[in-house]
Amino acid sequence: MTMLQNKIDFAVVLRVKRANPNGDPLNGNRPRTDYDNYGEMTDVCNKRKIRDRLLERWVAAGKKEDDGNEIFVQSDDRKADKCKSLRARAEAGLGNKLGSDETVDLACKKWLDVRAFGQLFALKGGKKVKKGEENEGEGDTGVSIGIRGPVTVQSAFSVAPIDIASTQITKSVSGEDTKDGKRSSDTMGTKHRVENGVYVFFGSMNPQLAKKTGFSDADAEAIKQVLPRLFENDESSARPAGSMEILKVIWWKHNCKAGQHSSAKVHRSLTVKPDGNIELALLNELTPEVIDGF
Repeated sequence: MTMLQNKIDFAVVLRVKRANPNGDPLNGNRPRTDYDNYGEMTDVCNKRKIRDRLLERWVAAGKKEDDGNEIFVQSDDRKADKCKSLRARAEAGLGNKLGSDETVDLACKKWLDVRAFGQLFALKGGKKVKKGEENEGEGDTGVSIGIRGPVTVQSAFSVAPIDIASTQITKSVSGEDTKDGKRSSDTMGTKHRVENGVYVFFGSMNPQLAKKTGFSDADAEAIKQVLPRLFENDESSARPAGSMEILKVIWWKHNCKAGQHSSAKVHRSLTVKPDGNIELALLNELTPEVIDGF
């Protein structure tokens, strides 16, 4: 595969309508906001959705274990293997090479999200191959290896302050048996949602760092293909089908590794209006590709 040859910047514009795009567990699972009441979706949340769509893509292609498109950080409710932890997945994928000098190279070749976003392998001490056995001296007795990825994804912020609606809910079915056979008292709860908001987040792909992980033009194309479908198969009680929508993906491909303009200047060239419409300022010799959401 050809290593990433050109710097790439991208932006994703999305609409939230009567949904909770990213709840804050430290604030009663209310939609995240900053101090000025602008809505927020963390970079971790955004990368989770990218990983999920890439995993679905790999499964649809036949789950070929040697194609380098597997996903290392899989959520428990969507995992495509039987591994119950990152350690188990690392051991299954790397075997006795986990913790050796080959860990970085092998991990980058096997897992697409490691090549793209990087990964910190921070694992407690485990078994090491005993003296006299095959691959003597290899294995992990505690692993702490950091891989820096070429793809960075920012948090998403709404382009205007958002309104959050809260609804009290009750449970009409008993969760436990009662001594007198009567229905137990209803449990009160609260659901929160963003009434209507347009968010935008930015990202970038760095060819210099791509060379270290083996991130290729094909990998960049894979991410480009899943961005317009970021919320497909992501429905839940907090995010009903149709409540989360990708409006536009803007893709800037520079003509060199260093980039014709800084990422900050490229990102500033995009103006997103509260109704979801966008305006793009002209940049010298850099023409963006505008892709409609799915």
